Amino acid sequence: MKKILIFLAALATLSLTACLSNSVEDKYKDWRNANTEWFEQQQANTGYYKTVTAPWDPNGRVLVHWYNDTMLTRDNLKPLYNSGINVKYRGMLYDATPFDSSYLSTSPADSVVQFVNSSMIEGWSLGLMQMHVGDSCRIVIPYNMGYGSYERGSIKPFSTLVFDIKLQDIYAYEVKP
Repeated sequence: MKKILIFLAALATLSLTACLSNSVEDKYKDWRNANTEWFEQQQANTGYYKTVTAPWDPNGRVLVHWYNDTMLTRDNLKPLYNSGINVKYRGMLYDATPFDSSYLSTSPADSVVQFVNSSMIEGWSLGLMQMHVGDSCRIVIPYNMGYGSYERGSIKPFSTLVFDIKLQDIYAYEVKP
């Protein structure tokens, strides 16, 4: 009898887990499809965006568009995965809904914020490693390189993220763990 109760409890737990995970997929199905479709449309615009594939994940990719003349910054440093960086940025969803901006910050300097590149979402890290100090870029990050199926504040699950970023400086070329 005890084994049957344990089995039924395990089965109920598995069923509940499956229902909950499906509910996120079901609840955000239209949002996910819209985000995926928009990302694919942007990726097809090869004259505007460069598709960058993650060396550690052949399915991981971001889109990058440079706003500046890269010939002027090509000799500047590029951050590593574990570099400490100073950036200015604006983050928005694919539909232009803003969710974050360094322009609301005044520390350590006017709208400049410091990050260790590796502490950010994968798409951010991959995109930043394409930039040289002084570059201004738009980086489009599909949900699998962002927050995936998780909600993060005002960011819904399966969200494509768009960042306008200016790489101001690399304050630590390699940050030791």
